[in-house]
Amino acid sequence: MERLFGGDEAESGPTGRDRTGAAPLADAPLATRLRPHTLEEFVGQEQLLGAGSALRRAIEEGTPRSMILHGPPGSGKTTLARIIAETSRAAFEEESAVAAGRAEVRAVIERARHRRAATGEPTVFFLDEIHRFNKAQQDALLPAVEDGLVTLIGATTENPYFEVNSALLSRSSVYELQALGPADVRTLLDRALSRGECGQDREVAEEALEFLAERSSGDARTALNALELACETAGPGQPVALAHAEDALQRRALLYDRQADRHYDTISAWIKATRGSDPDASLYYLAVMLEGGEDPRFIVRRMVVLASEDIGNADPQALVVATAAAAAVEHVGLPECQFALAQAAIYLSLAPKSDAAKRAVFAARGYIGEQGASPPPAHLRSSTRSDGEYDNPHRRAGRLSPQELMPDAAIGARFYEPDEAEAVLRERLEEIRRERGRS
Repeated sequence: MERLFGGDEAESGPTGRDRTGAAPLADAPLATRLRPHTLEEFVGQEQLLGAGSALRRAIEEGTPRSMILHGPPGSGKTTLARIIAETSRAAFEEESAVAAGRAEVRAVIERARHRRAATGEPTVFFLDEIHRFNKAQQDALLPAVEDGLVTLIGATTENPYFEVNSALLSRSSVYELQALGPADVRTLLDRALSRGECGQDREVAEEALEFLAERSSGDARTALNALELACETAGPGQPVALAHAEDALQRRALLYDRQADRHYDTISAWIKATRGSDPDASLYYLAVMLEGGEDPRFIVRRMVVLASEDIGNADPQALVVATAAAAAVEHVGLPECQFALAQAAIYLSLAPKSDAAKRAVFAARGYIGEQGASPPPAHLRSSTRSDGEYDNPHRRAGRLSPQELMPDAAIGARFYEPDEAEAVLRERLEEIRRERGRS
């Protein structure tokens, strides 16, 4: 079987390179040198690779089917593809759709056909950035995938349901990988140090490791290569400080802890800045949270709340924008969903403000809390319990009926009071009350 990783003399040529033409493993970046070879070493993606999962069983049994791996950079797509090939004892062919065309694909397929005829060895074809292939290029893969000549593993940071054609999707399983959490990234950083990859007994400040784990956006490759650069910057055998890690990652440490007071202080500041109609301040606190590694779902939930609590019917479109941003967070994740969050933050900041809906529901609940809930009038009850006297407004001019809709004990109670930001609704409400004899 073709080797996946260099370093074995039997598989290396006279130049010290492996048969894929890659540089010697010792000269490769830290993220490559530390690449896991087995599922036991693989970090993260428990939702896909947990004990007993379909994907894990297929890998362990060496019977994977073609698949599309969808996830952010550094989440393990390439590593997982290599482990699949290693476990299934298959030759590993790798191409990037950025540089490869149909000629390269045909060459891979021809080599796979030769292996099958000569030795029966299967082939795993890993195609990175598969979304860069156009429809004709993707279609060229179909026959080889359909008859099992190659096990295709496509990798993409884009939503495959939008970017990969349906014929190829129907012949593949789609798996979504999540960005690694800080704890996962920290595991990899500690592993690198324990193996002496940055020098034996290298001292790295705890705050530097925490910074790299938190600020690498869940990208293992970024974190590991930044650790290596920080060690090089500090010098041979010298301790690595936070400043070295900051310089390597080209970011600065934030005084932000998602589990502590600053987490709540910052979201509070964002809410008040947005309520105060200052888009620049809203964007500032949004950026603080994103740079601090805040969960975007936490942020967008507050956006949905604010759209009704502080804007309401002064601009009903605000809730549409906020819920659309929430859908974008779920569909594309970071880093791309930052654009939807910024768009929503700007819109919510500039929208007219009204808390009338919040005051109305508080008033209604306060009334019920004090007075208790009376049963609906008999004419409003369900069909089997109604007295049959319901006056349907659709049968009347103007779609308005004078029939009382409150329980007797609540007749005349008023909860909703439109403010000046809801002038159109106030006029409409006054008109309705006059027509129904309730002014």
